[in-house]
Amino acid sequence: MVMRCLLLMSIGLFSFISEADSPDWSNYAKLLGHYVVKKNVNNHQQHWVSYSKLRQGSLFYNVVRDIQYFPLHRLHTREEKLAFYINAYNILAMKMVIEHWPVDSIKDIGYFFSPVWEKPAGRLGRKIVSLDEVEHKILRPMKEPRIHFALVCASIGCPDLLQEPFTAEKLDQQLDHQVTHYLNSNKGLVIKSGYIRVSKIFHWFAKDFKAQGGVDKWIRRYRRDLPLNLPIKADLPYDWSLNGQ
Repeated sequence: MVMRCLLLMSIGLFSFISEADSPDWSNYAKLLGHYVVKKNVNNHQQHWVSYSKLRQGSLFYNVVRDIQYFPLHRLHTREEKLAFYINAYNILAMKMVIEHWPVDSIKDIGYFFSPVWEKPAGRLGRKIVSLDEVEHKILRPMKEPRIHFALVCASIGCPDLLQEPFTAEKLDQQLDHQVTHYLNSNKGLVIKSGYIRVSKIFHWFAKDFKAQGGVDKWIRRYRRDLPLNLPIKADLPYDWSLNGQ
């Protein structure tokens, strides 16, 4: 009986440790469910963030606390790291907006010689990071171009915020969803004047798509309906207006 109890306790302890390895996204899931809604913007359904309401309660600050105190050494797999840092980037972008409220655009928080992307955005582990550090020094080196459709810099031109946290278990499906959704929106792709116009994301980060065949081939993998005789140009205007109010 004693041995059986010890065995059950060991199993319970092992389960607890294993579960603790994964971030608890319950607060973030609640935030996305309550404060991100669908709204018609520029004749397109946009996921709209209620920044003014978010800053009034404690939920958002609990979400920031969750990523700030999560022990980063528990992120072992590539999927765990991608999911965590994508969520962290999106949370920190919202944090910048909320801390400087009211703003019409996240870019208003900075200026030419000190852009918002390079300003301290928050703490992850023991280090204070900027949005640029999370995107360019942590995420982009992982060689996953789909991150550019998951990262949301609080702007209308960005991909929509996914209305659930990214997780290691669902990451591949979630990233594919984000790419498909964006490339079927009028801020991601339109056919006009004899060519296919796509978001400037494909111009800014062309290098990231090169390893997977280049921008043209990569886009057509997700939009097989595109006319083969039309060239693709990454020149759609990017709307930096705030993706909420």
